[in-house]
Amino acid sequence: MNYFLPLILGFTAASIGVAPPGLLNMTAAKVSAVDGRNRAIIFALGASVTVFFQTYIAVLFAKFIDRNPDIVVLLQEIGVFIFSALTVYFFWAGKKKKRKEEEIRMRSKTSRFFLGMLLAFLNLLPIPYHVVISIWCSRKGWFFFNQSHISLFVLGSVTGSFLMFYLYILFFKKKDVDKPSFLMTNGNYIIGTVTGIISLFTLFKIITS
Repeated sequence: MNYFLPLILGFTAASIGVAPPGLLNMTAAKVSAVDGRNRAIIFALGASVTVFFQTYIAVLFAKFIDRNPDIVVLLQEIGVFIFSALTVYFFWAGKKKKRKEEEIRMRSKTSRFFLGMLLAFLNLLPIPYHVVISIWCSRKGWFFFNQSHISLFVLGSVTGSFLMFYLYILFFKKKDVDKPSFLMTNGNYIIGTVTGIISLFTLFKIITS
């Protein structure tokens, strides 16, 4: 049972992280609506490959942080700057005039695969997310930074991400993708608010420590 826990942790963390409407899952849904479910699955597989590398890098970085607690303060200071910059960026992006999205038209399944990899690569938020999750689970004694636990955690993360992509492919229809929802319309403001709260919380921890 001990070896199933990191798999479950990775699966749960990724599922929660990918569940809200975002660039990857909504693009997967749109590909499915416009070009068919099979091509959308190819897109999801490409995105999942990038998720694998992102999660693995994140856990290795978390392992380094866990073994070198002296750099935590420095990373917190860097984190304040990064999340503050992200907050400004997302609020600025939210004010930009919305442009009509072009329909995704690709000629081959291979191009769908690499499109998924590219869009997932541009989404860097999963890396700090999995760093925080893996360190937190390690401090709770649920996860250890050995090769077996890391591999299972990464496998769970990839499986959870692909499952959420697949659910979007299954349940979102064309009218749902084309019709802007509250989350899609105000997504930049929501993310900007979250990153702003994180930066303020981190700054508070630095000042009070």
